[in-house]
Amino acid sequence: MKIWLSSLLLLCSTSIFAQEVTLINPFVVPQEHEQAAIEHWEKARNFLKNQPGYISTNLHQAIQPNSKYFLINVAKWASQQDFENATARMRQEIPPLKLDGVSFYPGLYQVIRN
Repeated sequence: MKIWLSSLLLLCSTSIFAQEVTLINPFVVPQEHEQAAIEHWEKARNFLKNQPGYISTNLHQAIQPNSKYFLINVAKWASQQDFENATARMRQEIPPLKLDGVSFYPGLYQVIRN
């Protein structure tokens, strides 16, 4: 019984049972580049929403003028592998946004508590 349970736990921790991940990507965007940054996000969203493993995405805009991050993208993916595959394909299709003062700080996260 112990061996069977250990094997089951190992199997559940492999990619067969991949865990949903959340991309949290805050953007530093100078005011003069707001529209270009939003348009670039829309192009990326339109590409990514058709990729395997895509669940959802939302772009958030700061409402306080002193916020460090003007935009924050929050996206859900079925797995880290799906996200990595999709963004690799996107980089081949959509050139990166290169504007002075615009920077991104993406990170993938998993839920550890509810």
